[in-house]
Amino acid sequence: MISEGVAVTTTTPRASVRAIIAAVAGTVFEWFDFFLYGSLVAVFGRLFFPTGNATTGLLAALAVFGAGWVVRPVGALVFGRMGDRIGRRKTFLVTLVLMGGSTVSIGFLPTYDAVGMLSPILLVILRLLQGLAVGGEFGGASTYVAEHSNPKHRGLTTSLVMGTGTIGLLLALLSIMGTRALIGESAFESWGWRLPFLASVLLLVFSVYMRLHLGESPLFAKLQQRGELATAPLKEAFTSRTHLKSMLLAFVTMTAAQGVVWNAGQYFPLVFLQSPLGLDVGRAATLMACALLLSGPLFPLAGWLSDRYGRRPVIIAGFVLSAVSLLPGFHLLAAAVQPELHFTAALMVLWMLAVPVALVCGPASAYMVELFPTRIRYSAIGLPYHIGNGWFGGFMPFATVALGAHFGSVYAGLYYPIVMASLCAALALWLMPETRERDISL
Repeated sequence: MISEGVAVTTTTPRASVRAIIAAVAGTVFEWFDFFLYGSLVAVFGRLFFPTGNATTGLLAALAVFGAGWVVRPVGALVFGRMGDRIGRRKTFLVTLVLMGGSTVSIGFLPTYDAVGMLSPILLVILRLLQGLAVGGEFGGASTYVAEHSNPKHRGLTTSLVMGTGTIGLLLALLSIMGTRALIGESAFESWGWRLPFLASVLLLVFSVYMRLHLGESPLFAKLQQRGELATAPLKEAFTSRTHLKSMLLAFVTMTAAQGVVWNAGQYFPLVFLQSPLGLDVGRAATLMACALLLSGPLFPLAGWLSDRYGRRPVIIAGFVLSAVSLLPGFHLLAAAVQPELHFTAALMVLWMLAVPVALVCGPASAYMVELFPTRIRYSAIGLPYHIGNGWFGGFMPFATVALGAHFGSVYAGLYYPIVMASLCAALALWLMPETRERDISL
């Protein structure tokens, strides 16, 4: 039955394209904000924690980086419920403002030398707020884009959401490189690192403007028109055996290792290039920016492949390739950098490390969306995705550096992502369903 006062809405192909572009652009901004800190983790290690031991400072900064990932499941639950109750559009407008406000605030934080332990405490609080925002963003953006997509191209269009993390990291690196070039390395280390955080307010205003002009997801609007919205989406998701099984499947066949693979191939090389390989932030950022720019098209390619051949074979191929390529890849990266930097060789290795990331992540949004019905999709997607990506993936850089320090080998920590990728590959071969042909309008 159609609720009184609710207009029937239709979405034209052109309007759908605009909606997808606006949703993806806003998600890029959120990841830009989230990875600004991660791109400057070495600087934060020196300025926001007790000095004296470079490795200890780096580990502390990486732990704070991980903290932003740990709270993502909480954000997924809070904003997932909102998304299934009041709408996708309104909810990820809230997550956008929360992320933007937290990022700008980091630009105003006092350092450890100025206020002592209050400095890292405030930093942790703001990183937790960023994590909450990201926790609500992925489910909203993936759901919104998928519900606007042509079913035949759903893997391709939703792969744009998964590619936003790489684009956000790229933009963060470019902003850092531009600021360093403009004011000089000394000024950047002292105070200039604040400028990208403060300048993000401009992106926030632009992104909010775009999202204010978005329409609601057509599938959500239909449920609203019929008066069939879930009154308690979290309860419905967690008390249904079918939905719980789908969440568990999503976790063990993909999300448990997805974030680990992403960090191993897209973020951790930035840390590895600086410590232990010894490149300064500028050269490391330049290398990573070029590699990310070249690897960006791999995500829609992987999404297209999943539309043609299925989500299952593409994702499994990514896990297997990650497991077998990480250790030789990082050895090759070290050889390309030491004793002198061979830029082209290093760039080729970084691109190679990105291939399995794209294969795993490109079809991930489509696979997650297709596992759940419209009524509880936003709520159900978030928890398995963010437990896997937030807990297992978020601490991957910290765990890898810590294991390397403990065993006295810079490569020892790589066995963590190798084992995780191998485990998910085996479970996916056994348990992963093929979801490409599923009707998500139900």
